[in-house]
Amino acid sequence: MMNKHMRKLFPVFDGQDEWVYLDTAATAHKPRAVIEEQARFYGQEYATVHRAIYQRSLAASEKYHEARKSAQRFLNAALVEEIVFTRGTTDGINLVALSLGRSFGAGDEIVVCETEHHSNLVPWQMLAERSGSVVKWAPVDDGGVLDMEAFRGLLSEKTKLVAVAHMSNVTGTIHPIRELADLAHGVGAKILVDGAQAAPHMKIDVQALDVDFYAFSGHKCYGPTGIGVLYGKKKWLEEMPPVQGGGDMVDRVELEGSSYQTAPLKFEAGTPLIGPVIALKPALDWLMELGLERVSEWEHELYDCMLQATSDIEGLRVIGTAPDKGALFTFTIDGVHPLDVATLLDLKSISVRSGHLCAQTALKRFGLTAALRASFGVYNTKEDVERFAQELKAIVRSLKS
Repeated sequence: MMNKHMRKLFPVFDGQDEWVYLDTAATAHKPRAVIEEQARFYGQEYATVHRAIYQRSLAASEKYHEARKSAQRFLNAALVEEIVFTRGTTDGINLVALSLGRSFGAGDEIVVCETEHHSNLVPWQMLAERSGSVVKWAPVDDGGVLDMEAFRGLLSEKTKLVAVAHMSNVTGTIHPIRELADLAHGVGAKILVDGAQAAPHMKIDVQALDVDFYAFSGHKCYGPTGIGVLYGKKKWLEEMPPVQGGGDMVDRVELEGSSYQTAPLKFEAGTPLIGPVIALKPALDWLMELGLERVSEWEHELYDCMLQATSDIEGLRVIGTAPDKGALFTFTIDGVHPLDVATLLDLKSISVRSGHLCAQTALKRFGLTAALRASFGVYNTKEDVERFAQELKAIVRSLKS
């Protein structure tokens, strides 16, 4: 169980006792250790990596490598070489679409879920436009649960890839990734998992899940923005061509042509995001030390409190009621526009997300174009939930009066 002392680890809340932040699904705030690590690097230790022999560069390169090892432990990847640093989940998914996608041709099929975030849908649509391949949709039921019978029916020898979120950013549904991986592999397809929502809230083991690719963002894991991790099985990363050319990713360069480094460096062209990578390490280490099981347990306790505290609001509809789901409270209220509610909550120093949540197809499945979402982080308390519910009820009364 978390407590109010957890909030003190986050400088953004200093002097902000009234502020209730319920948008961690969009981005998480940063603990002091992460901020201090990045500030120390830029202020006292800054140097490039992989390119020089002087001491500061060697020290920075070592820290950069240690961050990669932390990401390996975080995902329980078999090898550190299976960890590619990217700019975020979106960048990681696009990397796979641009690289692996070069082998896709007319008639090849990509299976996605109808509730995907735009980042795990649009890159595959763009790939389909380039290659002549086809994107197929796996439906969900009214609770947001993937229709497994329909999913199986979509798979065939034409299926090249299954791309699915580990946890939906709208419904919170946690998809049965290992089962989906087994089914995909059964027809010779690969599986890519969008882990943006899952990675900060539950323990991830890519070996146990047997996924081919897994992408997540640092900023949702209490780390810096602009940095992400793409896990790929070594055998696939070795076969896939690089998508960007430049320094660091090359082995030998001649006027007639060039050869490339092995993975992961061949996918990290140019001077990398050294500061954010180095500051990602304390974020991931802190989460692992805290315990993802503990984090999940506390957030679900808050979610249960939220359901109870808002149960008497007339016309409130929860979007996503899967038995296995993350602590995302996505909802609408009859006769009340989500933007109005979010604006009025902000006037009371309560931050929630409103709009299409970067998942228009997901909202369309539930007959919506916009919704509200309250999401939790380790710094949230039951008092936050009580204040949110109290202010929400007052706003609904005022808007409906």
